[in-house]
Amino acid sequence: MARLKSGKRASLPARAFAYVDSAGRRRLPIHDKAHVRNALARFNQVAFEDDAARERARQRLLNAARKYRIVPVGFITGQLQSERQQVPSGLPRGFVTFLMTDIEGSTVLLRELGHRYGALLKAVRTVLRRAVRRARGREIDARADEFFAVFEQPTAALQAAVAMQRELGGRAWGDGVEVRVRIGIHSGRPRLTDSGYIGLAVHTTARVCSTAHGGQIVVSAATRAAVASSLPNGIRFRSLGRHRLAGLPEAEALFQLQAEGLRASFPRLRTARRAVAHGRRDDGGAGGQLELPDPPA
Repeated sequence: MARLKSGKRASLPARAFAYVDSAGRRRLPIHDKAHVRNALARFNQVAFEDDAARERARQRLLNAARKYRIVPVGFITGQLQSERQQVPSGLPRGFVTFLMTDIEGSTVLLRELGHRYGALLKAVRTVLRRAVRRARGREIDARADEFFAVFEQPTAALQAAVAMQRELGGRAWGDGVEVRVRIGIHSGRPRLTDSGYIGLAVHTTARVCSTAHGGQIVVSAATRAAVASSLPNGIRFRSLGRHRLAGLPEAEALFQLQAEGLRASFPRLRTARRAVAHGRRDDGGAGGQLELPDPPA
């Protein structure tokens, strides 16, 4: 295909490109069928500023392919292969503990900071990765504003979460910017495949994370039970009651992890509703009892 001449490129609107970086440089023209095919072939050669930018460009490119009735089989296969290659080797098997984070209000931050958001995201991930390494955990994935890690020992996941919130909470971001990260922790026995962990434990971790507020650490009953006899010094749990989480068959008993230097008070969890038993709410108070699952053998 002939190279797009500079005059023609300059006359095209920004929407005619799959990717426009923070400096206004335009990549991957998608204004006609031939250029969409070329963009599909060249997508993996582009250095994107961050995962969020890559995902936006990917969606724009796929939408353009649909518009011109192009079935991008090779592109999709290449993306899947790329994702498989990114799965870290030597991940733990058996009973593991997952830790997932995301940034509260990331869309608002992106809108406020513009091209500076990439630097902020990088700084947040540096804090998260450092805490995971120190606790001897393993990073599984990081995309957009989410971060996913795994630990062989549940106590290590708790310690990493506390370290994350302490450092993020004590950091000055400048320009009146506030960065708050929500953290969810869950333990289980997922299946490890060539494309990563799969199973209900992965989905449960994501759902637990989604219930938290920025600055809060929410822990499932499975993790709470797993550390019942080995709770690290200075860490305690506050019961948040049982909650129905989207897509999960049973209500989950959830707990807030508390430690020195962490915010203690938050609004109610971000769930649709609490489970109701015997005509009254189970809020984990003195009058209610929460039955925890048995810890792993």
